[in-house]
Amino acid sequence: MTEKARKTDRDAPPGELQAPPEAVLEEDRGPFDPTALLRGLTHRPGVYRMLDARGDVIYVGKAKDLRRRVSSYFQGRAQDAKTMALVRAVADVEVTVTRTETEALMLEYNLIKRYRPRFNVLLRDDKSYPYIHVDPSEEFPRLSFYRGPRTKKGKLYGPYPSAGAVRSTLNELQKLFRLRQCDDTYFANRSRPCLQYQIRRCSAPCVGLISKEEYARDVENAMLFLEGRNDAVIERLVERMEQASAELRFELAAQYRDQLAKLRNVQSQQLMSGSAIDFDAVGLAESHGVYCVSVMFFRGGRCLGTRNHYPKVAPGTGHDEIIRAFLLQYYGGREAPREILVSHDVPEADTIAAMLSEQAGRRVEIKSRVRGDRRRWVEMALTNATHGAELKATTSSNTGAQLEALAEALDLDEPPTRIECFDISHTAGAETVASCVVFGPDGPLKSDYRRFNITGVTPGDDYAAMSQALSRRYARVKRGEAPMPDVLLIDGGRGQLRQAETVLKELEIEGITLVGVAKGEGRRPGRERLYVSGRAEPLSLPSSSPALHLIQQVRDEAHRFAITGHRARRQRRQTKSPLEEIRGLGPKRRRDLLKQFGGLQAVARAGVEDLVKVKGISRQLAESIYRHFHAE
Repeated sequence: MTEKARKTDRDAPPGELQAPPEAVLEEDRGPFDPTALLRGLTHRPGVYRMLDARGDVIYVGKAKDLRRRVSSYFQGRAQDAKTMALVRAVADVEVTVTRTETEALMLEYNLIKRYRPRFNVLLRDDKSYPYIHVDPSEEFPRLSFYRGPRTKKGKLYGPYPSAGAVRSTLNELQKLFRLRQCDDTYFANRSRPCLQYQIRRCSAPCVGLISKEEYARDVENAMLFLEGRNDAVIERLVERMEQASAELRFELAAQYRDQLAKLRNVQSQQLMSGSAIDFDAVGLAESHGVYCVSVMFFRGGRCLGTRNHYPKVAPGTGHDEIIRAFLLQYYGGREAPREILVSHDVPEADTIAAMLSEQAGRRVEIKSRVRGDRRRWVEMALTNATHGAELKATTSSNTGAQLEALAEALDLDEPPTRIECFDISHTAGAETVASCVVFGPDGPLKSDYRRFNITGVTPGDDYAAMSQALSRRYARVKRGEAPMPDVLLIDGGRGQLRQAETVLKELEIEGITLVGVAKGEGRRPGRERLYVSGRAEPLSLPSSSPALHLIQQVRDEAHRFAITGHRARRQRRQTKSPLEEIRGLGPKRRRDLLKQFGGLQAVARAGVEDLVKVKGISRQLAESIYRHFHAE
């Protein structure tokens, strides 16, 4: 078999060395033979990508020595089940040479995120985390919720595990330091104090009820509190209380006394780490094949909360590979704290720490063998991970039992792996929205949910609305833009089911089990009738049936998703001005019109000659406005 060398610089970040011609080999058609490939590999660091027969990337790895690392897969030594399955599926190998091992690690993170290879450990949760933002350079700084890149001017405190944790902290800060949280436009246009001042949540800087200097001191104390320096805040408040008392300003001294009491009360309710260094405690646990990684956030000596992650793991993957992949993917996309305490030993911990240090612009350490209080926090993270894995395993087993029961009820050969459900929502035929929700073996697949704004049908014609939504959805499925479901649920009876049958027949789609879910007598749960395509009589399952429980859950989720979209669309219509529908009439001209005529009704009654008198309104635009309001 002949082979030819090729360069693979397509995945190399700017500034990296390109792979030399001998670094990557491309096989001609035929079975994969690694001999020539291994002979041509370099001993330099880099990243290798294993491809299957279709050319899809199935595994991405990083190597300090490319030849030694890639050779280890094909030397015939005893290997675990996962590696054996991987090697059997390999049809080609590509590599990218880098200058350093740290660069290779960063490239590995980017390629895993790009290709999502099935043999890699994949972290599903890649959401940005919320922060508290404050800009001390403003005249009267505000505390605000922020989610986004860390390039915003000012200081960011966090990350927090959830939006709820941020709002809870902001609520505490309002009680303690009475700083404003209103936006700048609202703040600049106040002529008297708002309700926040009345309930003692703001010191009303908008109307000058507090001096700029005193407000700045409160901002500084709030920032110290967010940094965990509560003792420094208490000392300052004590000094200000004693000074006010010495000046016989007893009312002000009483305010500082109350503020101290609130601060001590908040401090006593918080889980404190005893360390001013920002760190995360990471625990990994497994239960019945389900892996959970729990992260506890400690910032400024305070525990901000916990978040659990459930990585997608190929069978046979070891704990060391899972924890390494988690740290790379989780912290590769965000700024890491100064210390990461881990429940298991991490392969290449020093290399990962070097990469994270380079990203953060300061030293980051990864530690797995800690003592004292740090050990206690790692054990707590491990306990949370164990509980999360057990809970997820129980939920997954219940879902598996429900899918098996559904397969038995519908006479399927095997449990379905993908269920889609459609529902229609409208108000008297207006603003009709169709929803499509998707469920898999692990429950809802919310990233695959879709909504369809229905247009061009008779208001209230649910059959036509359902037909349009199904046509739009399964035309895309037919083109390969989405996976084909095993079971399609339609919220409705026999009539809705016929619409689905017609659409799938027109699109020449076969192999989907169609089920119409009709509400039973009195619309009471447990009395649903299932109209299965191809069956003459409806199917009624007992109220205790796991299959019926799954169908109810999927249908209710489709209903929730549809009505949420419908309400949002209806709200947009109700708050939208008719003037926005006129082409060529921008925001400034709309404002000028309303000011000139005093309101929308006067604009609607105005003639063309009146409209052209408004600055910026041409005769052509005036005629368009007149036709818009007077068209029959």
